[in-house]
Amino acid sequence: MAEAEGARKPARERILDTAAELFYREGIRAVGIDTIIARSGVAKMSLYRNFASKDDLVCAYLERNMAQHAAWWDRVTARHPGDPCAQMKALFTALGHWIDHPKFQGCPFTSAAAELRDPANPVRVLALGHKRMVRDRLHALAVAAGADDPDRLCAQLQLLMEGAYAAGRALDLGPGNEAVASAAAALIDGACGGACGRKIG
Repeated sequence: MAEAEGARKPARERILDTAAELFYREGIRAVGIDTIIARSGVAKMSLYRNFASKDDLVCAYLERNMAQHAAWWDRVTARHPGDPCAQMKALFTALGHWIDHPKFQGCPFTSAAAELRDPANPVRVLALGHKRMVRDRLHALAVAAGADDPDRLCAQLQLLMEGAYAAGRALDLGPGNEAVASAAAALIDGACGGACGRKIG
């Protein structure tokens, strides 16, 4: 049944699904176009009709991840309307659960930036752009929460986030990686003081 459903998908979607799974699990450099063609069951001509190059395919993979990440962020923060402190804490609780998932293999954007070091590479540009977007969204929450130094809190939380991505594959951080959530809560409470718990809007 799953194979039949896969066969009904457009070629572009089948290629992207296959590439996304392989890139995330095995790394971008380790996966060649021929492997993606073989696993997705499409012709080489079909792949190049949809993606002009491997970089083009990797960018599409990251762009889809960006959309998924934005949807995840919005879904988590929507549970705490008007409460930016609770929204920040919820993001790190959810992050802890994600890195506890058996399929977790780190952050695809961090991995892409680490693999592709050329500053002009469009994949690296996209990956770093996503990191700036995360920083901007964290900063907006820190400002809304009344942090005494939003820049500092934002930098600390993004560093914690990156550390969690790296440590999640190597360390046992407890059930649901509770250490991630509790570390974030300590930073947020320390920076926002009495502002936490007060809703805005």
